[in-house]
Amino acid sequence: MTTINWGELTHAYGSAEDIPGLFAQLGGTEDDRVWTDLWSALCHQGSVYEASWAAMPVLADIALGRAPGEPIQAVLMAGLITTDADPGRRERYAPEVAELLGVARALLATPGTGDFVYLQMAVLAFEDAGVWAEALEGVVNEEYELQCPDCEDGLFVAFGSYGCFCAAGDYVTGPGARDTEGRAELTPIAPDRLDGIGARLHREAVAAGQHEVAHALTYVFGRAHCPSCDAGFTVSEEV
Repeated sequence: MTTINWGELTHAYGSAEDIPGLFAQLGGTEDDRVWTDLWSALCHQGSVYEASWAAMPVLADIALGRAPGEPIQAVLMAGLITTDADPGRRERYAPEVAELLGVARALLATPGTGDFVYLQMAVLAFEDAGVWAEALEGVVNEEYELQCPDCEDGLFVAFGSYGCFCAAGDYVTGPGARDTEGRAELTPIAPDRLDGIGARLHREAVAAGQHEVAHALTYVFGRAHCPSCDAGFTVSEEV
């Protein structure tokens, strides 16, 4: 912290000179507020800034218990930062990324750990494992917004509290909310037919007792039909 000139760095609101003071407040009674301020400054709406990467050593210290603060918050924030496509910065902070990966894997294997899907995303980000480090958030949102590979209509694939289906248009407040005939089949894949990243994510969810996540993943890696042209496609491929 002391070797960084934070005043020369920027975050979402300008100068990052306030960041050391925020980290210094962790470990007290105001941690929830402090983390909210840190998230807002360093990862505002998913954006990454100069100061975000500069904070990686501090986040690694928190994750490993070398500095006060909640390890899972540090891991999740660092995971989001690491999705930034900057090979030079990833290489520079490779030791911190390796440490954070170890903590993230341990948290992921701990039964009852909250923010499970976001932990999976963090692990994938630290591993530089591709699109699912960000795209897996659709599991939390219980939907993906896609384009039909044949007719190119905009589609929503839903697999949650509204049901499991593929719809053209807004199925919550739009015409699709009233017209269920405009919805098409969504077929989950059998867990034993999963392979690759799908099999891995499903296996992790089952092992952690995250059965709702495991169930959602069978739809994410399952098959859908377009309600406009009846073309069939694999959801994960369009994601």
